[in-house]
Amino acid sequence: MLDKTRQSWSRASLIKRLLIVAVVVLIAVLLVYEWPAGTQNQQASRGRGRFAGASGPVPVLAASARKADVPVYLDTVGTARALNTVTVQSQVDGKLISLDFQEGQDVRKGDVLARIDPTTYQAALDQAIAKKAQDEAQLANARLDLERYERLAATNSINRQQADTQKALVAQLEAQVQADQGAIDNARAILAYTTIVAPIDGRTGIRMVDVGNVVRASNATGIVVLTQLKPINVMFNLPQQTLPQINAAFAKGPLTVEAQQSDTGAVIDRGTLQVVDNQVDQTTGTVKLKAEFPNANLQLWPGQFVNVRLTVDTLPQVTVVPTGAVQRGPDGTFVYVIGSDSKVSQRPVTIRMQDEHQAVAASGIEPGERVVTTGFSQLTDKREVKVSNPDANTPETTAPAPEAQRSRTPRRERQRSEAAPRRTTPTATQ
Repeated sequence: MLDKTRQSWSRASLIKRLLIVAVVVLIAVLLVYEWPAGTQNQQASRGRGRFAGASGPVPVLAASARKADVPVYLDTVGTARALNTVTVQSQVDGKLISLDFQEGQDVRKGDVLARIDPTTYQAALDQAIAKKAQDEAQLANARLDLERYERLAATNSINRQQADTQKALVAQLEAQVQADQGAIDNARAILAYTTIVAPIDGRTGIRMVDVGNVVRASNATGIVVLTQLKPINVMFNLPQQTLPQINAAFAKGPLTVEAQQSDTGAVIDRGTLQVVDNQVDQTTGTVKLKAEFPNANLQLWPGQFVNVRLTVDTLPQVTVVPTGAVQRGPDGTFVYVIGSDSKVSQRPVTIRMQDEHQAVAASGIEPGERVVTTGFSQLTDKREVKVSNPDANTPETTAPAPEAQRSRTPRRERQRSEAAPRRTTPTATQ
């Protein structure tokens, strides 16, 4: 009985194993036959999703070419510099008894900044005054004697030589009085140096000496540095290749210069070009220029680095398109022009200059024609398109107000070269 039971268990275990093996084999067969088909279906599905609608119109954005006056700029980096900087120093030696300014205070020319102990210098002035009084008394007595000698000499009562000697003594004493007056003036000037005043209008910096210290005229450190902030200068360099363009524009009249923030491009202040240096730096191949800014609100600070835009010309009524519409290929620059039948045509254009927002087309497109600005991946010549938002990027509708546009959009000139990359401060092709 026990043997039969064991045989039954063995058959059942064998059947279970056979069933498990059969299921595994069936799953493997299904994976072999179904996995490639599923992969192909997924790839086909992705392919259809990516190129779905390839036979239909391509969705694009478009803008219209237009006429506009385009300023030509030269961009660089400059450094703000105070119009005048004075290190206020003592002209005499002495103990500093007071400082009559606050650090960072705006002062006017002639305002008292510091005072030095005047005791010894006042005493020297008093001595000079007393010496003059003494010599004047002697001069008065000599003049009286000269009058007496002149009367006696006229009656031959005394020798004429004695009268002449007295006359020379009077002249000597007169000269001595004049020397005394000079000594008084010198002592008075030295005494005045004990009161230190501001030589220019400006703002004081951090004081370099404290009350109670002995200051000396030979000390080059000084008491405080005074800087004139209104107006203020900005120094900057430009390549020597731009000199003919700058000089030609400068000869016609003042050139506008804009100082911009380095991060946002916003205009900090506007000024005028004052000086083009008379020589080129041979080590860098650049020429130094100086512009002056009103700095009414103290937007600029000495030592500050700013972006500088120098306006050298204005292109009148040229054809402009958004920069995004200009494409580059093996044959040069081109744009996709949308025709009346909603089909695009690839048209070569010559770009005279461009910036981040707009490009000046010298030829190849006329004002009013619509060009594609976005959606180039599926475009080919004669392809039908669907404009999602007509003229959405047209400069007339999207460009900010002139002042805002100037503050956010630095225009950079570039040489007319279809293959050359955009430079930071290129020159427009003439």
